[in-house]
Amino acid sequence: MKNYGSLVLDSLESIRNKYVSTILHTALHIAGDIVSKEFNMRPEYEIIGDESCGQVDYTIKEAKNLICITEDKVQRSVLEGFAQNIKQLESSYETNKRKRKSGDDDFDYLYGIVTSVRDWHFLLYIPGEISQASELPFTIEFNKKALDKDSEEYVTLCKRVLKVLGIIVGLLKDRTYAKEEPERKRVRIEGYRSKK
Repeated sequence: MKNYGSLVLDSLESIRNKYVSTILHTALHIAGDIVSKEFNMRPEYEIIGDESCGQVDYTIKEAKNLICITEDKVQRSVLEGFAQNIKQLESSYETNKRKRKSGDDDFDYLYGIVTSVRDWHFLLYIPGEISQASELPFTIEFNKKALDKDSEEYVTLCKRVLKVLGIIVGLLKDRTYAKEEPERKRVRIEGYRSKK
């Protein structure tokens, strides 16, 4: 990330994409090593659903199933990103449902990520319900001071990047294990929903 330099709130999409892509790829590799599965990230992936269709900024897949949809927006458009991400999650859920075999467990959910690169929001989509991991975003400050390894800003940057990576890795692990332990997963999701 040091090669990309500092990031301002309204940076060009191509610059923001480099940051987002780096964080997502890192999380995919870490999660893949932990669960011994291969995750794929596809930028500009076409989603076709009953209610809507279009390209999403990033999808994360394990085998044939979509497990996470990411929307990358400039800071001033984050609310629009939430609306887009929710529609994308609904359509992706329908896509996954059509691919499911008749004997498969019908309990399914997807994760959504809406980010401005600086602020990261994590969503849980269950048909008819959207939950947010935190009311406040997880924030990563990318600035020139953080490029100095001896600075406090550098330490803060590292901690916050690790926090976001940890959340993404946790989501991927969680979704992977859901197929293997559907009843245990159902109980955990119900517990998560009841905390709202």
